Amino acid sequence: MSKKSLNFIILTFGLSFIFTGIFKLLGGRLSIANPLTGLVGVIYMFCPFCAVMILEKFSYVKIKQKCAVNFNFNFWYMVALFLPFLLSFASFGVATFFPGVEVSYDMEGFFERLSKTLDDRQINHIRQQLNEYPFNPLIFWIFSAIFFSLTINAFVAFGEEIGWRGYLFDELIQKFNFWQSSLIIGVIWGLWHAPLVLQGHNYPTNPYLGVIWMIIFCVLYSPIFNFIRIKSNSVIAPSILHGAVNATYGFSILFLKGGNEFSVGMLGVSGFILLMIVDVIIWLSKE
Repeated sequence: MSKKSLNFIILTFGLSFIFTGIFKLLGGRLSIANPLTGLVGVIYMFCPFCAVMILEKFSYVKIKQKCAVNFNFNFWYMVALFLPFLLSFASFGVATFFPGVEVSYDMEGFFERLSKTLDDRQINHIRQQLNEYPFNPLIFWIFSAIFFSLTINAFVAFGEEIGWRGYLFDELIQKFNFWQSSLIIGVIWGLWHAPLVLQGHNYPTNPYLGVIWMIIFCVLYSPIFNFIRIKSNSVIAPSILHGAVNATYGFSILFLKGGNEFSVGMLGVSGFILLMIVDVIIWLSKE
């Protein structure tokens, strides 16, 4: 790797791990019930952005050119937005073939998962809110996911993507091919999540195994992010993709009963299967 690549990785990990270390020492814990969880996640996601700014000495012109920061809309922006929706709903379908997993349109399986992190009062409050919807809440959630994917989620994800698909990708692609760069970024990206995962984020029942699962997830998704980065010629499209990934995860487990975070959902085996299929399609398209 180039010196710039190593400096970016070291600085990003340093800023991120110091921040989460301080949060942990102050007694913080990541969970759905903790109102600080969202804020901690946002700050953490902007650590790669801070690393880029420091390394490029806050030069907007250099960063814009090196990290492909532009808003030249094209077809691949639409792919970035809607692909995660397709994968999440398809993951739901794949999971139904797993032993012990069944469809639960009454969302009882979803509430069972929530019971691991929320108390009965909080769960009953969510049930009451759902009953008050004047129409099928799934319609509202889909349109909300589209809105947040394009706005808040994309903005926050940009804090990561300017580092992974912007700065680091630009450095690696000069020395490695597409698949090598994707693997390197995927492993680093997955390891970077470790402090959050070890505190119970994404895989609360077994955070140590969760770190490995997160690395697998990032390695499998990395070629897709890089492919859209290349096709769109912009880091904005991967930011939208990242925002949509975060906004649509719930659809992959919303109507499932059984299984666990390692088997079902986009962060489980059902999601991994679909990501591998997309990776194969990318590989065939580049042959």
